[in-house]
Amino acid sequence: MTNNEDLFKKIIGHCKEYGFVFQSSEIYDGLSAAYDYGPNGVELKNNIKEYWWKSMVNMHENIVGIDSSIFMHPTTWKASGHVDAFNDPLIDNKDSKKRYRADVLIENYIQKIENKIQKDIEKASKKFGDQFNKNEFITTNKRVIERNQKIEEIKKVLTNSLSENNLSDIKSLIEELEIKCPISGTCNWTDVRQFNLMFKTEIGSTSESSSEIYLRPETAQGIFVNFLNVQKSSRMKIPFGIAQIGKAFRNEIIARQFIFRMREFEQMEMQFFVRPGEEMKWYEYWKKARLSWHKNLNMGNKNYKFHDHENLAHYANAACDIEFKFPFGFKELEGIHSRTDFDLKAHMQYSGKKMQYFDPEINEHYVPYVVETSIGLDRMFLAILTSSYVEEMVSDDEKRIVLKIPPQLAPIKLAILPLTKKDGLPEKAREILHSLQTDFKCQYEEKDSIGKRYRRQDAIGTPYCITIDHETLDNNSVTLRNRDSMKQERIKISELKSTVLNKLDISSIL
Repeated sequence: MTNNEDLFKKIIGHCKEYGFVFQSSEIYDGLSAAYDYGPNGVELKNNIKEYWWKSMVNMHENIVGIDSSIFMHPTTWKASGHVDAFNDPLIDNKDSKKRYRADVLIENYIQKIENKIQKDIEKASKKFGDQFNKNEFITTNKRVIERNQKIEEIKKVLTNSLSENNLSDIKSLIEELEIKCPISGTCNWTDVRQFNLMFKTEIGSTSESSSEIYLRPETAQGIFVNFLNVQKSSRMKIPFGIAQIGKAFRNEIIARQFIFRMREFEQMEMQFFVRPGEEMKWYEYWKKARLSWHKNLNMGNKNYKFHDHENLAHYANAACDIEFKFPFGFKELEGIHSRTDFDLKAHMQYSGKKMQYFDPEINEHYVPYVVETSIGLDRMFLAILTSSYVEEMVSDDEKRIVLKIPPQLAPIKLAILPLTKKDGLPEKAREILHSLQTDFKCQYEEKDSIGKRYRRQDAIGTPYCITIDHETLDNNSVTLRNRDSMKQERIKISELKSTVLNKLDISSIL
C-alpha cells in the first residue's frame, strides 16, 4: 500500500470515528456509493455552502439565487441532450464479472505512466540537487520523452473515439494496451457499450396514470428554464448570474473513492448570462475568480491546477477544470464552461416559448450566451478534509491528529472546557457558553483530563478552546488555546466575543 492510499484510508476511518461521514444504511451492510453526513460533517458542509453563497451571491449585485425542483418535465432532458447524449462507455470483464467505465480504465493506465515520469523526475532531482533543471530534463531525457509521446498518442485515440462514439476503437485500445481487470488480472473483456446515467422513476397516483420521469442529473437546467422568470422578477440586466445549491443524481457505472464520486451528490452552480461574443472574456474572468476563491482557503497553492478539456461537451465552445491534488492524484474539483447559447435555444425549440433578452443598450433582442461555474460540494468537503488532516509529534512520545480546517469553515468554532467538574467552574463555563452560542457553534465538554479534551477538539478541527479555571473566578479571565500552534493566551471574558469574532470572521477569506 502506498503512503497516499494509507493516508486516504486513515481519513475515511477518521470521518466515521469523529462524526463527519457514515456509510448509508450501515446496519444493513451499507449501500454502495451512498453516504450520510454526521453531526460534524453537516456543520462543515453548511459552512462550505455559506462561504460559496456569500462570495457568489451576497457579494455580487448582479447574481441572484434560486432553488429549483429536483423533478422536471421529461422533455427538459430531451432538450438538454441528456436523453440522447448523457452516456458513459461501459465494459465488463468476463472472468471477474466486474463492470468498468472503459475511458476510466484508459485514464488510469495513463496515470500510471505519469507516475513513472514523476518518479524519474524525483530521482533526477535528488541526484543533481540544486543544479537540477526540471524543464530541461523533461524535454531531453529519452525515457521521459517516449513516455510523454505515448500518453499523447493514447489521449488522441481516446478523444477521437469518444467524440465519434466509436466504441469498437475504445475496446481495441484497451486490448492494445493490455489493460487488465484489477480483480481477475485478465484481459477477457466484453464489447464496449453505452450506458445512460440518468435515474428513471414514475410520477402519478396509479400505475395506469403514471408517467416516466427522471431524477435530475444536474442542477443547471432548473436555472435555464427559469431564465426569464428570474430576469423579469429581479429586473436583472445582462451580464447577470443565477446561482443554485442542490442535489443531483447519476447512476454511475462505478462509484468510487469514498465521497468523490457518488450516485447522489450536491452541486453549487452559477450560470452567468452574457452578450454573444463576450463569452470568452467572462470565461477567463470566472476562471481567475474561482481559482482565487479556492486559494483564499490557504490549502496550498501547489494543490491546484487548470486542466483544459480536449473533448468538449456537445454544448460547450470552451471548458476547463480546476483540479485539486487528492491522495489519489489531481482530480476535478470545479468546472468552468462556456456553454454558448445551446441550452436556451434548445428549450426555445422544444417548448415553443421565446427565451430571448432585449438589450436596451444596443436596442437588440438575442439569446444570451452562458458561462457556467460548477463545483461539487461533496468533493469540496473531501478536498478540505484531505488537505487538513495532519499527524504530528507534540513531544518525543506523543502524537496528535489534528484537522487544520480553515477556521472560518470549522464545524465547531469554540470548545468550552471547565478545568474540573467542581468549585463552580461548570456553572461559570455554561454562563460563558450561553453568551457565545448566538454567534458561534460551540461545544461544551467536561469529561476527562484537559489534555484529552484538547486532543478530541484537535481531531474535529476546532480552532479555539476556552478553558475555565480557578483564576477565572478571581479575575474573569480565561485561557484561549489555538488549535494549530497550541499556544495559549489569557484573555478577559468581556473581550472574548470580539477577539474570537475577529479571528473567525468569514470576510477575511471573502
